[in-house]
Order: sequence, then structure tokens, then C-alpha cells
Amino acid sequence: MNEGGPRWLLAELTYRCPLRCVYCSNPLDYARIDKELSTEEWLRVFREARELGAVQLGFSGGEPLVRADLEVLVGEARRLGFYTNLITSGIGLSAVRLARLRDAGLDHVQLSFQAATPDINDAIGGAATFSRKLKAARMIKAAGYPMVLNFVLHRQNIEQVERILLLSLELEADYVELANTQYDGWALINRDALLPTAEQLAAAEAVVTKWRETRGASPKIYYVVPDYYGGRPKPCGGGWAKTLLVVAPDGLALPCHGARKIPLPFPNVKNQNLAAIWQESTAFQHFRGEAWMEEPCRSCPERGKDFGGCRCQAMALTGNAASTDPTCAKAPKHYLVQQAVAAIRSTSPPELVRRS
Repeated sequence: MNEGGPRWLLAELTYRCPLRCVYCSNPLDYARIDKELSTEEWLRVFREARELGAVQLGFSGGEPLVRADLEVLVGEARRLGFYTNLITSGIGLSAVRLARLRDAGLDHVQLSFQAATPDINDAIGGAATFSRKLKAARMIKAAGYPMVLNFVLHRQNIEQVERILLLSLELEADYVELANTQYDGWALINRDALLPTAEQLAAAEAVVTKWRETRGASPKIYYVVPDYYGGRPKPCGGGWAKTLLVVAPDGLALPCHGARKIPLPFPNVKNQNLAAIWQESTAFQHFRGEAWMEEPCRSCPERGKDFGGCRCQAMALTGNAASTDPTCAKAPKHYLVQQAVAAIRSTSPPELVRRS
């Protein structure tokens, strides 16, 4: 089964990063992946992605600013007609470099914070960065970009939602993403310390609702209930290899950034062009459509909406990527999620483990 081409290319330029976040989305074994694609290889990937029909290009990591060739990559992406988005911690961003990126044609910047106060922000990120993030935010705004802020919510900072929104207002944010932690990789290791309680979630949602009702659409707030409490799985990436194509720092092509843990023969852009990868590779075909689905997904009327949920989450929690995502209330192994939620109510949060 072939799909139309990807609409969004996520270029994970590097796994290097100045932060050591306790929910880091880098692979657990990221340190052994030390051979990054060259400038020329990335430029070829961009050309092939545009030929496939991709229109949006996200520069991610790790921290993409550690790549000295970022301006070159942005410039070629603009020439090819991509809408470009820099997803950054802001560490390493200077006024001079921001001006160069803008001159190269960068369209959009998303800046992440770990919390609304320096103590929690720096503890979660593993480095003293809060003041530098504030400086980066003001530079981005002064350069004329929309102010787009991202806060990953979890047990350690969710009670700061009001302060997060006040900080966003102070920084003249246009958009605020309150992204509840996805419990995979490092975040799964730290799940017992990061998973919020139902009471914390209810209080946070009440704050968001009040802000939306009293302050209108500025800033526009994006808030989604975390999987573990939703009862229904999210349509991860809009479905396996339907709209998103991820290229990892070492050239591995993936349907989403967390998929490399799934035991499939993922191809590498060093050895194949993107058209062959997208249209013909075994890994990209594997979970497309509905033929692969097990029960209860196979007969579920919602299968065309949620696609059985997240394959990476199914793999992480059950050891079988074809299983129904256990966050679904209908999943045979939904009890795994219920047990995790129950456990945090009866124990004190353990010490956080962070990437080295």
C-alpha cells in the first residue's frame, strides 16, 4: 500500500544538546550514534523530500543550533520552497546568529522552557538556562517572529500552569503549547516521578479554561489531556507513515522520532532515496492502513481516527508494536496504564534519572 508523499519533514540534525532533560526524547543509546549526516547529505534529503511533496521542514535535535551549517541548511530549504521551523531550547542563540538565520529565510521559531521559574526550569533541564531562555525569547520577538513557546508538563511543574501563562503573557507570546509528557524513552524511565495525579490535571485544566474564557485568543493556548488519563489513544502522527517523515542524525528514516526502538528494518538515506523509502520500504509499509491491526482495533469503529494509537508506546509498554496502545480503555493491556496511575498515588516520587 503506497501513500501520497509526506507533508512534513522533521530533520533531527543532531542528538547533541546542552541540556539533560529528564524527559529527553533522544534514544536511550543516543551516545553511540555519533556520525551525523554531512551538509551535502542533508541538502540532498531536502531536495528529495520536496520532490515527494513535503512542504514543511522542522529543524530539530537534540539542539539544532549546535550545527555550524544550520544557516546553509535553512537557506537551501527556503530556496526549495519549504516553510521552515526551528525547534530550539534557545541555548546558543545570539542576536547575530538569529539575524543570519532570518536572512537565510527561516520562517518560524519554537522556543522551549522547562518551567516558569529558574529553580524548576534549571533542575528539569539539568543546566542553568532560564535567564538565557528569557533573553532568547526577547530576541526572537524583537526579530519579528511570532512568539511560540513550548512547555512540557509533568508532575514537577504542572502546578505552575498559572505562572507559565503569566510568563507567556510577559513575553508577548502568540502561541503557547502546554505539551503533556509522552512517556517513552527517558520519560518512561522517569514516569513515576513525572506522571501527574488526576487532581493536578484537573486543576491545570481549570486554569487553562479560565484563561481561555477571560483572556480570549491571545495567546492561543494548545493543551491536550495526557494519554494516560484520556481513555482514548492519540492518532500518533496522523497514522504510521501517512504525513510525517523523520530523518535522524545518522540518516535513519523513520515514520516518527521514537520509532527506531521498534524491531523493523528502517532504511537509511545514505543508501536509499526518500521516494523508495517512503513508497516501497518494508518498515514504512508495515503499519500503514488497517491490515496489520489486532483485535480490538481491527473491528473498532474508531480505527480510522486513532489508527490503534502510538506504535512506539505499544512497543514500550507491551513489547509488541502491533498491540493496541495500552492508553486505550479498550486495550487488553490497559491495566498497565491503570497500574502506573495507581502507583503514583501510593508512593513518593523517586529520584529523577537524566541523560548523561
